[in-house]
Amino acid sequence: MSEDLSKWQEPFVIQQALQCKRIAVVGLSSNELRASNFVGYYLKLHGYDVIPVNPREDEILGFKSYPDLSSIPGGVDVVDVFRDPSAVPAIAEETVAIGAKYLWLQFGVISPEGVAIAEQGGVECIVDRCIKIEHARYLGRMHFLGFNTGQVSAQRQIR
Repeated sequence: MSEDLSKWQEPFVIQQALQCKRIAVVGLSSNELRASNFVGYYLKLHGYDVIPVNPREDEILGFKSYPDLSSIPGGVDVVDVFRDPSAVPAIAEETVAIGAKYLWLQFGVISPEGVAIAEQGGVECIVDRCIKIEHARYLGRMHFLGFNTGQVSAQRQIR
């Protein structure tokens, strides 16, 4: 995978993934100080069916936690990953095996091998983006406040 990740950050693909309602969050933590917990809580708050995937937990955010993707009953639309990049190839294989539509790799979770496995299996990939931030950009408060520009910046505009 080249330094340019824009191929896996297409707004149309991101928006399509955000329309899906059943999201398995791999690496979801019960620790409220973890980014995964905040993102899971945010998704739950916005009506998504959040499925925790963490073998060390029985329940997270009021949802039953599963040890792996293949243990989840029913289908999964999006697999959102909060794990070390070295774990992604195995997660990508499971993502393909369960028939998920999207593999979403959070900020810093960049795995060329995992993306190649997913894409060869017909799974769309989103890389180095946060599902919570993208939801806020396209469907949440940032959208309603007029910030749906596709670019977030702290630079002042010169008038």
